[in-house]
Amino acid sequence: MIPPAFEYARPADVDEAVRALADAGEDAKVLAGGQSLLPLLRLRLTFPELVVDVGRIAELRGVREDGDTLVIGAMTTHHDVIRDPLVRRHAGLLAAATATVADPAVRHRGTLGGSLAHADPAGDLPAVVLALDGQLVVQGPGGRRTVPARQFFVDYLQSALEPDELLVEVRLPKTDGWGFHYEKFHRVAQAWAIVGVAALVRRDNGRIAEARIGLTNMGTTPLRATATEEALTGAGDAEAVARSAESAAVATQPSRDISASPKYRAHLARVLTKRAVLAAAGMG
Repeated sequence: MIPPAFEYARPADVDEAVRALADAGEDAKVLAGGQSLLPLLRLRLTFPELVVDVGRIAELRGVREDGDTLVIGAMTTHHDVIRDPLVRRHAGLLAAATATVADPAVRHRGTLGGSLAHADPAGDLPAVVLALDGQLVVQGPGGRRTVPARQFFVDYLQSALEPDELLVEVRLPKTDGWGFHYEKFHRVAQAWAIVGVAALVRRDNGRIAEARIGLTNMGTTPLRATATEEALTGAGDAEAVARSAESAAVATQPSRDISASPKYRAHLARVLTKRAVLAAAGMG
């Protein structure tokens, strides 16, 4: 289908982008890589009066270190995230999960910030950033503010971003020395995950000292499997991991659609959590 008519702006910097969003209010949409917005426009599921294209704002791209934190510009493409040596060294879970997103064409155009701002619980990266205890920095007319990932995803396709705010960077604590793995189940390579599990594991003396588990598509937002995280503390073998994974679906609200029932999604969460944790802990 042909998208509805809209005004188009291509700001040169973040300040100009924020002014454009503030002037348009709720009638504006941000165009990053376009992999989420353009399909919505073509299907006429959204009707913005203004599209603000931030694709040429150089300050929104790139990866840098800030002490014990990795800082990734919101417009950094999936392709660049995967290849960046800092991401591979300090946030390997993000690189591994990003490599599973859609296909090469999408990964060359899609951006980390666009994926997070879209806030789709079936997207791979929101659950990963949640497991990494990430923070998202947004800028509006009043300046910048930092939103923990736990507070950023509000509801289905809804984030904590205000209409006049722009996501500018993602801050991730370095996880050097942690094991990691992203496991997901999907019908075809380019499809959304029916369920996905992002696992981070820190071991000490052969046992799991700390674990973080992010769940994809197990509710209206990405979730942490907190019951499993607590149960995994002290686990030293595959049997203990399997027992802990049985609580992966606790406090979740998986949806029902043509791909899976809530019961099936809960089953997948338990199975995939077991696989992901075993792989992350080197017990597989």
